[in-house]
Amino acid sequence: MRASGLPRTTGQTVKDLRDGDKPNAEVSLAGDKLSGRADEAATGGVKHSGGNAAPSGSATGGAPPQAALASDSPDHAKRTTPSGRRRRRRRKSARSAAPQPANGEPQTGAAPAARPASAAPAKPGEKRGRRRRGKKGRAIQGRPLTPQKEPGQTSPQAHIASPGEDTAPLRHPHPHARTHDRANGGPAAPGAQPQRRRAPDNLYAALDLGTNNCRLLIAQPTRPGQFRVVDAFSRIVRLGEGLDATGELAADAMDRAVEALKICAGKLENRPVRRHRLIATEACRSARNGAEFLDRVFRETGLQLEIVTRETEARLAVAGCSSLVGRDTDGLVLFDIGGGSSEIAMIDLTENRSNRLANHIKAWTSLPVGVVTLSERHGGCMVTREIFDGMVEEVDAMLAAFTPPPLPAFARTGEAGHDRMHLLGTSGTVTTLAGLHLELPRYDRRKVDGLWMSNSQVDSMLDMLLSWDFDARAANPCIGADRADLVLAGCAILQSIRKRWPSQRMRVADRGLREGLLNEMMAADGAWRGRGRQYRYRNHRPNPEAKP
Repeated sequence: MRASGLPRTTGQTVKDLRDGDKPNAEVSLAGDKLSGRADEAATGGVKHSGGNAAPSGSATGGAPPQAALASDSPDHAKRTTPSGRRRRRRRKSARSAAPQPANGEPQTGAAPAARPASAAPAKPGEKRGRRRRGKKGRAIQGRPLTPQKEPGQTSPQAHIASPGEDTAPLRHPHPHARTHDRANGGPAAPGAQPQRRRAPDNLYAALDLGTNNCRLLIAQPTRPGQFRVVDAFSRIVRLGEGLDATGELAADAMDRAVEALKICAGKLENRPVRRHRLIATEACRSARNGAEFLDRVFRETGLQLEIVTRETEARLAVAGCSSLVGRDTDGLVLFDIGGGSSEIAMIDLTENRSNRLANHIKAWTSLPVGVVTLSERHGGCMVTREIFDGMVEEVDAMLAAFTPPPLPAFARTGEAGHDRMHLLGTSGTVTTLAGLHLELPRYDRRKVDGLWMSNSQVDSMLDMLLSWDFDARAANPCIGADRADLVLAGCAILQSIRKRWPSQRMRVADRGLREGLLNEMMAADGAWRGRGRQYRYRNHRPNPEAKP
């Protein structure tokens, strides 16, 4: 006889204790009172009043609970029914994972989690089961997004200075406090104000007012012999326009130069420049009204420019390119093709080599011709092959009057296989040829500065420029409309220099007088003294230049 209220199981008969037989193993009857652990496991961890275990998941019609049934096998019963210890541990881990205050006090407005009634107070270090009772729960893995704060403490990032409040950064109490702050994501001391980056106070400025351009450069010294550009300005003003015909600076040209110098004066005023040097070159040097123009510049802009000699100009051009000369070079011819003059320096490095390249100048010359003056004499818009050859012959006659002394580094000039002597150009003409050679859609100084070009590459660029008309040159992004009538005049001067000092390769330098001025001022002030160890291994990127 089957007991009422019990379902029939497959292949197994449930026996009633009232019949006097023994029950099946691991089978609980509906009338029996389960133990505390079995009751909690059977009811899903829900306690009921009255002492009777009312099934929470029983079906309608008085069906017995699922936990009271015998499963098909003992393993299936153990797998489907979680143990009470595992369920209690899961709930306790969830409570301990919640963020706790730093001082251990309960958070304001939240009731503390209740300890289970069956759990006795644990002593420090005592183990209960598989869990240490005195140890805090597992926290969130990884680095916290925000630093832990005391109750009622405000975040230092949320502080807004009131008008008149002192916002100067606080000095850290110990040398490792700054590293400690970065590691924890905030100030070490509660309520400390955030650090504010200090403006650099070791800035140097150099201004070059040439015949064609007005250029300004503001930089900060970094590793020995190098600097970081902070601000720069360049504008084509054509100060020497019409100077070769009249001998004076034109009124429109002076107005354009003054407007550009006003912008430079504003940049110098906004920067804490430690030292500066402002120079003017060939246009102001050869014009009859050059001194009057500089007086006007001082009255309207406050900038006091000095007119440098041609020898100083050649020396500054060499000083600006010292970092582009390798250790495998015995000699080089450095030239700067300007707007009104062209400086050429012969440098011999065969003996007693020093770090200052300007100390190795053995001979130099300054040609009273530049891209502006030469284009005005021969015409720069419509340049044919015959006109170009005429410009080259004029420069050849000027170079023929230059007789340098015999130098060991230039003894094998023109011989095949001799690559320890090369040319180094630091003008807009050679940078234009480099941009054309690289086919740049837009001029990029980083790709041009330091580029090597072979003889065949220079010849192909000259032939291409001679095949273009004025509109084609103006449409090229590396030339532009402002320099379309000047580029072929500069190429004629370059061609004459190549004929006088034949070399298998030429290096391009997008630098000049401004970089030379900065190098001279920084070296005189000792700005690089003691910086070798600081910058020796920082951002070290070897950049070996491949020879063409």
